[in-house]
Amino acid sequence: MPDLAKAPDEALAVDTHGATAAVISKLKDRFQDRCATSPALRQQHGHTTTWLENQPPDAVVFAESTQEVADVVRLCAEHKVPVIPFGAGSSLEGHLNAPFGGISIDLSRMNAVLEVNDQDLDSRVQAGVTRKQLNSYIRDTGLFFPIDPGADATVGGMAATRASGTNAVRYGTMKDAVLGLTVVTADGRIIKTGGRARKSSAGYDLTRLYVGSEGTLGVITELTLRLHGQPEAISGGICTFPDIAAACNAVITTIQMGLPVARIELLDAMQIRACNTYSKLDLAETPTLFLEFHGSEAGVREQSETFSEIAGEFGGGPFKWATAAEDRTRLWAARHDAYWAGKTLNPEADIMVTDVCVPISRLADCVAETAEDIRTEGFLAPIVGHVGDGNFHVQILVNLDDAEERRRTEAFVGRLALRAIDMGGTCTGEHGVGQGKQKYMAHEHGEALDVMRSLKRALDPDNIMNPGKILPQS
Repeated sequence: MPDLAKAPDEALAVDTHGATAAVISKLKDRFQDRCATSPALRQQHGHTTTWLENQPPDAVVFAESTQEVADVVRLCAEHKVPVIPFGAGSSLEGHLNAPFGGISIDLSRMNAVLEVNDQDLDSRVQAGVTRKQLNSYIRDTGLFFPIDPGADATVGGMAATRASGTNAVRYGTMKDAVLGLTVVTADGRIIKTGGRARKSSAGYDLTRLYVGSEGTLGVITELTLRLHGQPEAISGGICTFPDIAAACNAVITTIQMGLPVARIELLDAMQIRACNTYSKLDLAETPTLFLEFHGSEAGVREQSETFSEIAGEFGGGPFKWATAAEDRTRLWAARHDAYWAGKTLNPEADIMVTDVCVPISRLADCVAETAEDIRTEGFLAPIVGHVGDGNFHVQILVNLDDAEERRRTEAFVGRLALRAIDMGGTCTGEHGVGQGKQKYMAHEHGEALDVMRSLKRALDPDNIMNPGKILPQS
């Protein structure tokens, strides 16, 4: 068993009892070609989407049922070999890395929609179902699943990282969308949390414990999800502003007035320039809000008109409506492609992406200070965000092979995280902690971090579930 107290590079080389080799041998006997050890596949199941070093697992098992997941976990628990759950591989903070080796359980083949209860507005699905797959499946029912992180992530991974996205300001995040879970615990038991009832006072809320646990407490294999009715009418469009502060202040006023906006996204001038190039748009290169309103025909018209008045108070406008579905789709596709668009600003650069979230009243302060920090450092770093709930992202284009440039970039990310925390916010609004944000956990949570460690020890005493994530080593 790798010594989990050692540094990751040391631990990878330590397997004194041959435990990992023994586990892999048994997994190959059981799963045949669904247990893979090829270097390319293992590397694919380490972290590949961000600046953190790729740390591949020792083997990958493609599970096809909850029972198979339980069998893998039970075997790993017996030999004290780490387990790393894998969905679509789209997470951004090193959640999928295997710093101590171990077995990656790929749940992408567990992609069945098990039931849809349209009268109760809920659905039970396997963890490997993606959000686009689910919405395609339920389209004819008049329902939709609103959590939209951009990437076509699996719903199991979305629950594990407590994902949100562009619709969160109206429909909430994964913690609001998950009614119940099936989870394989660290000792291989299969448990069910929550249920289909919309509320319960019975016992601890284990569902919320596992949502956001990033695979460190168990493997999510099935989910019961809250659905919503498709709105009668959708209106959306864009509104430009003279500067970032004006755009943020318009957002703050919109939320404080209780205007039921469904989506309200900020793209700074640099991001607009990138989107124009990548998505073939011709938008003015100035801070811009993308908005969408859901409701009745009269309701969305009234909401749009009210927002136009708010924007005018801050020098913004005009608000250009895009009522045709194809026009809205084109705008939101450009927003979802912001990561790839940013790459066009310097195709040779690496990308370091980070996010924070602050109380809505501090949004303008945090974004403005961050923009000034970017200007001072001379970075190419577009800002884009789900600003209706105080969450924004910075995408820094950097040469990671340049030690000084990397140091400056990591220092900038640290300043941003601490800035957000000191404003009453969090170091990550939706990307999660993984490996990348561990260093800020003590500053954000204080003594509560020790309570998290106690929970981890109680539920995973041998520290086999995605070790090296969320909790910094003390």
